Amino acid sequence: MSFDSFAAFLAMGGHGLYVWLAFGSTVLVMLANVVSVRVRTRRFFRDAADQLRRQQAASGSGGQSERRTGGNRAPELDQMADGSIDAS
Repeated sequence: MSFDSFAAFLAMGGHGLYVWLAFGSTVLVMLANVVSVRVRTRRFFRDAADQLRRQQAASGSGGQSERRTGGNRAPELDQMADGSIDAS
């Protein structure tokens, strides 16, 4: 299908309103899905890092010796939680 002008392209032979609303709503839903996944992923890693900190604090170590020696602490969780590493 070819169009004589840009206005004819936008009108889509009289179906432009339906076509562009369907296109726009599809793009909107897809963007909402991407944003939702990113937010939930960041929240997950932030909560995991918080839980790890609480467990280390409860064990009495406070995480200081593990941080210096590279022990069981997961610094990538902290970096993902604060946004310095992209979690996706």
